Amino acid sequence: QVQLVESGGGLVQAGGSLRLSCAVSGSIFSINAMGWYRQAPGKQRELVAAITSRVSTNYADSVKGRFTISRDNAKNTVYLQMNSLKPEDTAVYYCNADLVRVGVSGAYNYWGQGTQVTVSS
Repeated sequence: QVQLVESGGGLVQAGGSLRLSCAVSGSIFSINAMGWYRQAPGKQRELVAAITSRVSTNYADSVKGRFTISRDNAKNTVYLQMNSLKPEDTAVYYCNADLVRVGVSGAYNYWGQGTQVTVSS
């Protein structure tokens, strides 16, 4: 079993900051890429930021310069620091991990349950 548990969402005023965390637990051999996605009401889920095992990062254009993704491999945790938040950042944020389980061949994709981020104007 693998679990991804997100935390850190909430309500914040425009211009404020939040830090999301996602802890991965279970019988994990290795974690490749980790990322954050978001889905606003009536919209498709979109990539916000991703980070590889070699700490290469990728960001959606809409969050570049405001959001920072990082990971702590010792804790199997990925973070998303969100600054200068805007009302259009309001969405459910999902953690994603591409990982290899102990005793299982190949890498598989796993999702967290999501955490709500609401930015008021």
